[in-house]
Amino acid sequence: MSKENESFLSSIESNKGIIYKVANSYCKDADDRADLVQEIILQLWKAFPSFQPDYKLSTWMYRIALNVAISAYRKASNRCQIYQPLSETAIYLAEDKSLANDNRDLLQSLIRELKEVDKALILLYLDGYLYSEIGEILGISESNVATKLSRIKQQLKQKITSY
Repeated sequence: MSKENESFLSSIESNKGIIYKVANSYCKDADDRADLVQEIILQLWKAFPSFQPDYKLSTWMYRIALNVAISAYRKASNRCQIYQPLSETAIYLAEDKSLANDNRDLLQSLIRELKEVDKALILLYLDGYLYSEIGEILGISESNVATKLSRIKQQLKQKITSY
């Protein structure tokens, strides 16, 4: 096995959580998730030779994974205009022990209802990425990240308090 192949496989293995988290967040059906995981890995493989070590590997992987997932989501939405909520295990929240299980379930449910880009923003935020990193991954400015996250948080807070 070539050094490049070993490096790629090592990168995938050490960051596979990113791939599965994104796939779980954008696909309900297990077969669709598996297809999306394969497509993400394929696109990562195609782009791997152009990866610049100056950048953080996980940020680069998130960007590609989210772009592939959003494209797949849009294609699926265009094929069938039916809303399908994500499975219960779709979104893994940051380890925040202060949320009660009921509130955590409610928050997960509300996150599933967000638009695809908003969902990507909140996933990255909950994973602890800085606004600058989120902006780099999604291709938007840091101030746009801050504005969008503020609106998303406010929207989620309003919905939670209405329950």
